[in-house]
Amino acid sequence: MAERRATIWDLPIRLFHWGLVLCLAGSWYTAENDMLDQHVLFGYAALTLLLFRLVWGLVGSDTARFRSFVRGPAEAVAHLRALLRPGPLDAHAGHNPLGGYAVLGLLGLLAVQVGTGLFISGGDIFLVAGPLNGFVSGTLADRLATVHEISFALLQVLVVVHVLAIALYALVKRRNLVRPMLTGTGAIGADDPQPRIVSPLWALMIAALAAGSVWALSLLA
Repeated sequence: MAERRATIWDLPIRLFHWGLVLCLAGSWYTAENDMLDQHVLFGYAALTLLLFRLVWGLVGSDTARFRSFVRGPAEAVAHLRALLRPGPLDAHAGHNPLGGYAVLGLLGLLAVQVGTGLFISGGDIFLVAGPLNGFVSGTLADRLATVHEISFALLQVLVVVHVLAIALYALVKRRNLVRPMLTGTGAIGADDPQPRIVSPLWALMIAALAAGSVWALSLLA
């Protein structure tokens, strides 16, 4: 299939992607080294990114919108079969149908992670209480703390699977998925239309609202 180069990832999505990488790495490092104040800050940053991504998935650029990559299971299975067959893959603007499920899984686990973190109590383990801890009982807070730990473990597994998938695409199918997320440009079908890119000024306003909301939430702590 003939291909051409086009802009497929806007700057807001790329900043979200790499910002989330930083937040996850920072959350892991600060938790492992008992840097709980910094751990909370990474959690607030991750929540800000999540809120932005959910809104941008509805009003953002074509490839950022959920409707562009959330497909039925049949399409995901068809893509998996194409991935396992010998030969190159057709160019795909944005997330492929299989990758779309990975995105939903990542955002879902991230929502559980930051959501439970808001209710965690202080104590010998976490030391820093979440801003909404006062709204739940101690028993529920302890249960949510357990879910918080489990969800982060699952997030780490999903990240490893994501990295392995990127390596598979690069080594077997000769598709570099990292470069487009750095530069914004990648291959699409020669007859495919250029994805519509929304002005980053809209993204800036949404990000500011998300950050303001999280800041207001943090004042409850």
